[in-house]
Amino acid sequence: MTQATSTVSDKKMTIPARVAAWMRSAELEAANLAADAAARDYNLMSRDDLRRATKMQLRQEIGLISNSAFADAGSGNQIFSVSLGLAPRQKELGMRTATRSGVDLPIHLGRLCEAPLLTSEQEVMLFQRMNFLLHHAAVHRRLLNPNRPSRVRLMLIDRLVSLANWHRDRIVEANLRLVFSIVKKFVNANNPFDELLSDGIVALMRAVEKFDYDRGFRFSTYATQVVRRNSYRTVVMNQQERQKVVGGLQDMNLDLSDEDRGSSISEGRWHELRSRLASMLEDLDRREKLIIRARFSLGSHRKVHTLQSLADRLGISKERVRQIERRAMDKLRSMAGEVQLAELEV
Repeated sequence: MTQATSTVSDKKMTIPARVAAWMRSAELEAANLAADAAARDYNLMSRDDLRRATKMQLRQEIGLISNSAFADAGSGNQIFSVSLGLAPRQKELGMRTATRSGVDLPIHLGRLCEAPLLTSEQEVMLFQRMNFLLHHAAVHRRLLNPNRPSRVRLMLIDRLVSLANWHRDRIVEANLRLVFSIVKKFVNANNPFDELLSDGIVALMRAVEKFDYDRGFRFSTYATQVVRRNSYRTVVMNQQERQKVVGGLQDMNLDLSDEDRGSSISEGRWHELRSRLASMLEDLDRREKLIIRARFSLGSHRKVHTLQSLADRLGISKERVRQIERRAMDKLRSMAGEVQLAELEV
């Protein structure tokens, strides 16, 4: 396949020859270089590999906020004709965020916040470009045919998605300080900052994908609600999980003091208790583990399952499920007495 190559500084930017003119615009140079770094070489693939790659591409969903103007002729040239004018990263912004966070942050986390805030015009342009690129990726994706795989089209879809992700990342990094400011309010002994921050960044990325820039609101207003709601949900779920594990230990007749049963249980003790319980569960057989986890809503089970629902799932009687549960509980009580959980008190 013929390729056109242009040089930016000391790096080479390689763009498929048969693309729209706007994809070669100077405004996309940095994004195209990032796309080059992540590009797959479809030229090295056999026809069978191309078929598999095509089927995999068809199984993936391209989510975007559509706009009727994206299909207009010349819309790409118009959208990419105006410069974004993004300001360079500023080290002092990251240092200031780390100082104000109120927690002892690693240096690399402070570096996440070095991107300046976006103006309202820059914000609209980034969202418009991101969704425009995804729109065209979706258009080409609909034209894929596993029986007649096209290297050119697969490369083009990958590039369009990579270019869209580059614009998404600019939005995310400009709003990371907002995530820091929100999640630090939820930090306590049982909800560490790094866990809340990780969840908050994921929530921010989902907010970017779902935000409709055409409604005239600033993204920060929408993102604040999404990240705050997500942080609250994380704290509640952590508390519920702690209560389930402590409750399960109590059901095994373990001697936990009133102080330990409350939310004041230390983080170290909590992790040890959860680790010991997980270890004991591994000593049960497959059916016993399934029934105990389902009955006490442990692990991936988000609700307590009834004896009848487990009987239907396992193809046995309700009374048999009850017998297996009782046998498993007896085993756990025996193991709990052996591991001397009193040693875990802190």
